[in-house]
Amino acid sequence: MAPPSDINHLSHPCIYAGDFVSSYSERKSGFMKWFGKIFKIGSNRGRGGGGHLEQPEEENMAWPAPSRSRDDRARSRKEKEDLDHAIALSLGENFKRPTGYRWRTGARIDEDYAKALQDRMFSSAHPPYAPVPAYPHGYGIASHSRICGGCNQEIYGDCLGVGHSYFHPDCFRCHSCRYPITEREFSLSGKHPYHKSCFKELTHPRCEVCYQFIPINAAGLIEYRCHPYWNQKYCPSHEYDNTARCCSCERLESRNERYCRLEDGRILCFECMESAISDTGECQPLYHAIRDYYEGMNMKIDQQIPMLLVERQALNDAIVGEKNGFHHLPETRGLCLSEEQTVTSVQRRPRIGGHRLIGMRSQPQKLIRKCEVTAILVLYGLPRLLTGAILAHELMHAWLRLKGYHNLSPEVEEGICQVLSYMWLEAEVMSCSRTMPSTSSASSSSSFPHSSKKGAKSHVEHKLGEFFMNQIANDSSPAYGGGFRAANEAVNKYGLRCTLEHIRLTGNFPV
Repeated sequence: MAPPSDINHLSHPCIYAGDFVSSYSERKSGFMKWFGKIFKIGSNRGRGGGGHLEQPEEENMAWPAPSRSRDDRARSRKEKEDLDHAIALSLGENFKRPTGYRWRTGARIDEDYAKALQDRMFSSAHPPYAPVPAYPHGYGIASHSRICGGCNQEIYGDCLGVGHSYFHPDCFRCHSCRYPITEREFSLSGKHPYHKSCFKELTHPRCEVCYQFIPINAAGLIEYRCHPYWNQKYCPSHEYDNTARCCSCERLESRNERYCRLEDGRILCFECMESAISDTGECQPLYHAIRDYYEGMNMKIDQQIPMLLVERQALNDAIVGEKNGFHHLPETRGLCLSEEQTVTSVQRRPRIGGHRLIGMRSQPQKLIRKCEVTAILVLYGLPRLLTGAILAHELMHAWLRLKGYHNLSPEVEEGICQVLSYMWLEAEVMSCSRTMPSTSSASSSSSFPHSSKKGAKSHVEHKLGEFFMNQIANDSSPAYGGGFRAANEAVNKYGLRCTLEHIRLTGNFPV
C-alpha cells in the first residue's frame, strides 16, 4: 500500500515532539488518564468532604512516529470500545453507592459522557492524529528562510550552517586564499572563516632567520627573541647555534641571504656595508671633521696625531704592546696608542667578490712618538657613524693625555670619553633638525659610490646612529657603562667644562 501523501518517510530516524502512542504500555498509560477523569465525574459527589481519585498530572512526553503499517480505522474502533467499556464500569460503580449520594441520570449523564469524550479527544496526552512533516536540518526548507552568507542568493538543497549563517557548500570559502573550505575543522575570526593553515600563516609569527614557524615552548606560549631596534624576530635557539651576526648592528644572518665576510673573519650586513669605511685614506675626511667638532667645543687638539684603519689582528697586536689603557672586551674596535710601534694599516679598500671583501692592500708603518699620543687606530670596515663614534672616543683619550689628565681611574676616563662619543652621535642623528652643518658633509670627497656617505643619511643610517647611542647608554660594563652614566649625569648637571675641570683637580666626577 502506498503511504499517505501527507507523511514524509525518511531514511534516518527522527524525534518528533508531541506525536502518538505506538506501544501497548504507552496506550495503557494514556487510557488510565482519561479513565481517571470519567471516574472522577461519577464519584466526586459524596458525603461532605468525601475523598476522590486525583487526576494524574500531565507529563511532557516524546512520542515516536507511528509505523506505516498501522490501520487507523482499526485503532479508532478499538479506542471507542475501550471508552464504552470504561463508561459502563463507571455507571456500575455509581449504582452501588450507599444512601446519601446524589445519582446522575438522563441528560446529566449524557452531558458528562460528552464532556469526558471531548476531554479525551483533545487531551494533550493524546493529540489528534495529524502528523507534521519533519525535515533534516537544512534540507527541503522553503527557500525564503535560507539566504547564502557568501553570495546572498537563495539556497536550494544542501547547505552549510555556521553560527546563524548559511552557505552554499561552494560559497563557504577561506577569507585569505578564497578557496572553498572542505575540511571538518576550520578557524573563525569574527565573521570570516579560514583554513586552519591559512589562519596560522596569518597569525603565527615566523622566524626571520630560518623562516619556520616559531616553536611553542613547554608552557604552550610562542617564545621568540626580538632585536630592540630592527624588530628582527627569531627562534631562541639561534642565539646558541652559531648563527652569523653582524659585527656592527648585531642583526642575525637569515637563511636566504648572505652577509659580507671580511678578510679578518668579521661579518657585516648589507645595511652596514652601505656606509662602511674600509681604508685609511677614505677615513681622513671624517677624522678631520671630528677634530673640528672638538675645536668647536673649545677643545682643540694642536698635535697632528696619525690615524690608521687596521685589521683585527693588527689592533690586537697593538693592544699587547701598549702598556697603558683600559680595553673593552670581548673586542676592542679602537685604540689611542702611546707607545712606539710598527703597525700594519689598510691602504686600499677591498672590493666585493661574491659575499666576501677581497683585494685589500695593507702596509706596515713605523709609528714614532712625538708627544703623549703616538697614533689612533680604528678597525676598518665599520659603518661611518660607528667609525666616527670610535674616533670621537679615542680623540678624547688623546685630549686628556695631552692636557695632563694622568692616573685617572677606568670609570672616570672611559666614562668621559663615552660621553664625547655619545654627544657626537647625537649631533649626527639630530643634524637634520639643526642649523649647524653635519660633519657628514666633510666626507663628501669620498669616492665610495653610496649616497649615504655624501651627506644624505638614509633611514637605515639614522637607525644605526640611534642603536649605537643605545649601546653606549646601556652598556653593562662598570668602566664603559657605569662610567658613562656617572659622567653623563655630571655633564648634564654642571656642564662639560666644569666637569672636566673638576676631574682635573680631583680625579672624580662632581656630585
